[in-house]
Amino acid sequence: MALLEINEVSKEYTRGGHAFNAVNHVSLCVDGGDFISIIGRSGSGKSTLLNICAGLLEPSDGAVLFEGKDIYDLKDKEISFFRNAKIGYVPQGQSLLSNFTVLENVCIPWFLFKREGDAEGRAFILLEKVGISHLAASYPKELSGGEMRRAAIARSLMNNPSLLIADEPTSDLDAATTAEIMRLLNAIVQKETAVLIVTHELDTLNYGNKTYTMDAGNLTPHAA
Repeated sequence: MALLEINEVSKEYTRGGHAFNAVNHVSLCVDGGDFISIIGRSGSGKSTLLNICAGLLEPSDGAVLFEGKDIYDLKDKEISFFRNAKIGYVPQGQSLLSNFTVLENVCIPWFLFKREGDAEGRAFILLEKVGISHLAASYPKELSGGEMRRAAIARSLMNNPSLLIADEPTSDLDAATTAEIMRLLNAIVQKETAVLIVTHELDTLNYGNKTYTMDAGNLTPHAA
């Protein structure tokens, strides 16, 4: 059974009285341990597709199956718990809360639903894994762009998700930091967590095992 399977998914919007599909009859299968990259120009539907996969945006048509269950058949609280427990999400840009320390930011997903255990201990271990444990007591304003991205990745892993989804995880980063972030994501895949990212940077494609192109809402295998 596939970890994530989306079947003939579309998302329709209306603009100026005209309907169009931001995502147009897309099908995609993600297995455990996959590292899938989706490339495409801005406005091609990549982020919309990611939000549908993450349970954040209900499609107009089609089904989104996670471990064989259609997530959009779940009730609001059930889908919220599903996202919290099964999916790690790294949004585009800076997403840390400015009045929380790095350690506190990483802990946030843990406390959204009742859990037992040492949240701060796990958060610190994750910060060690992404190489910024020395910044645990720092605030986002004190971090570089690459350090904030590492903190966001650590936060996304807090609840040991089966799937990590990242929207342009290397945008606005220099070449060296981009390579570091991609190596980090690749290491996550080695731990059996699947990774699904969208990017416009072709240099990052060497790190994935599957690559697709999105254009005008259509998803096709990328031609090397």
